[in-house]
Amino acid sequence: APTIGPVSKLYFRYAAMNAGKSTQLLQVRHNYHERHQHTLLLKPALDDREGRDVIRPRIGGLEVKVDALVHPDTQLKHLVERHRDGLPSLDCVIVDEAQFLSREQVLQLCEVADFLGIPVMCYGLRADFRGELFPGSAALMALADDIEELKTICWCGRKATINARILDGHVLREGPQVLIGGNETYTALCRRHWAEDQVVPPDR
Repeated sequence: APTIGPVSKLYFRYAAMNAGKSTQLLQVRHNYHERHQHTLLLKPALDDREGRDVIRPRIGGLEVKVDALVHPDTQLKHLVERHRDGLPSLDCVIVDEAQFLSREQVLQLCEVADFLGIPVMCYGLRADFRGELFPGSAALMALADDIEELKTICWCGRKATINARILDGHVLREGPQVLIGGNETYTALCRRHWAEDQVVPPDR
């Protein structure tokens, strides 16, 4: 669990899709609440797959409402301060889909950890369907104190590193960086099978 207090850190947990990021995020939140501690759960408004203000892991059976949505112009340090002032304490800030943050917002989360003394845990994708870093992920890779990869596998059993965007059973190479979608739009592939356009095993 993150260290709380004067050595609060900015954490980045990243993975390809279907690695269980949201499940782990909600487990961390549950652990804090079990200890009668308070969290602030945030999510970019851009991600509206499950509904803009909820987090629903793919494993199913669980849905949690976020405390606030993050818009492109949201000042995160101010948002955290406002929520902290209404609580006995604020023990952790948790951010889902952190790849959609701006670099400026990641810098604001650094200030939350460094100057407000509140640990910040960010979960998200590292790279897009073209294998290029999202702005938020690039900033987190550069600035986070603690970075951990949550691993998932390709259909072949190798580690999946690419969030492949698919259409009619083929890997797409071009298009906008952000296209919100679920398993019908994306799949996690290893680098080889992304390059070879093999979305499923050849005998399927």
